[in-house]
Amino acid sequence: MRHELKIDDRTLSYLDFGGAGRPLLALHGGLSEGAHFTGLAAALGDEWRVIAPDQRGHGDSALACEYSREGYVRDAAALLEHLDPGGPVPVLGFSLGGINAYHLAAARPDLVSALVNVDAPVESPRQDGPSFWDFLRDLPYTAPTREELVAALGPLGEGVAPFLRPLPEDTGWRLPFHPQATLATLAEGDGSRWDVWLAGRCPALLIHGLRSEVLPLELAEAMVARRPGTSYAGLDTEHFVPFQDPDGFAEAVRTFLAGLP
Repeated sequence: MRHELKIDDRTLSYLDFGGAGRPLLALHGGLSEGAHFTGLAAALGDEWRVIAPDQRGHGDSALACEYSREGYVRDAAALLEHLDPGGPVPVLGFSLGGINAYHLAAARPDLVSALVNVDAPVESPRQDGPSFWDFLRDLPYTAPTREELVAALGPLGEGVAPFLRPLPEDTGWRLPFHPQATLATLAEGDGSRWDVWLAGRCPALLIHGLRSEVLPLELAEAMVARRPGTSYAGLDTEHFVPFQDPDGFAEAVRTFLAGLP
């Protein structure tokens, strides 16, 4: 079920998949939204109540005036405080959401009991030449037809197409994320995030795409080795682990969560 939370007169939209299980906060990646965790929520069944916000500038959540890491973390913390689950909860995040998740774990250990990092590095990939994200500069947020938006997305069109939104009164279609919000997030930059990753003390799982271009195997192994209480699950995927191996992803999450106290 979809709900809304007002934060500083800005709407944060979130999906609560319900159930009697313990809450699990799930933070999506860039160019995405909370609905992308529908499959995970179904796979976890009644064991966990998955709560997946549309982070600022994504899905049905409003645009924000800035896209700092601190802003993303404040939103997640405000949502958990609003839900008042009665204690800290596990937090899962993929890519952008994974970085936000381990920042939340470091900044608010009172809210986070365990961490699942899905292919989110502690160092940004080195860019030699044009960036993958350059296409966003000319990507329209809306278009008269769904087909035009899918075509504009290029190789991402097939994956994003099911989540495109119709505009009111049949005036066109829009993306499930705002390109300018993504560019603003990237512009903030983070440099090295080792200090934040190592500041977390809760149990953690790193789910890694073995062929990921974002998180090289050597870096993934170092992240696990250097952070106490961190386990590892490698899957034969590229960066987009939850979409390229949804069954393996769900099983890794389920196994880790089952081992928590």
